[in-house]
Amino acid sequence: MNTGNIIITLRKDKGWSQTDLSKQCGVSREMVGKYERGEAVPSIEAAKKIADAFGVSLDYLVGEGINAHFDKKTLQRIQELELLEEDKKKTLFDLMDTYIRDAKTRQAYAAQ
Repeated sequence: MNTGNIIITLRKDKGWSQTDLSKQCGVSREMVGKYERGEAVPSIEAAKKIADAFGVSLDYLVGEGINAHFDKKTLQRIQELELLEEDKKKTLFDLMDTYIRDAKTRQAYAAQ
C-alpha cells in the first residue's frame, strides 16, 4: 500500500475530511489531496506532522519497516514493557502467549 492510500485509510477511519487533516497537521488541504492522489510525496517534516496527527509512526505511515503495523500507543506499550521487572514481564508474556494460542486455535477450528 502506498503512502497516499494509507493517508486516505487513516483519514477515513478518523472520519476526517482533507480539510480536517490539514488543520490537524498544518499541511495545506491541497497538498493532502496531492499526497492522497500520489501526485506528491510528503517531505519528512510533513510526513511526521501527518503521522503525529493520526497517532502512528512514520514506519506505519509509509508502510515499511519493522514497526509498520504498530500504532504509536502499541509501540509505547512495548517500550514501557521493557522497563518492568523480569517477573512482571514474564507474567505479562505468559498471559499474552495464552491469548495468542487461544486465538490461533479458534482460527484453526474455524478454517475447518
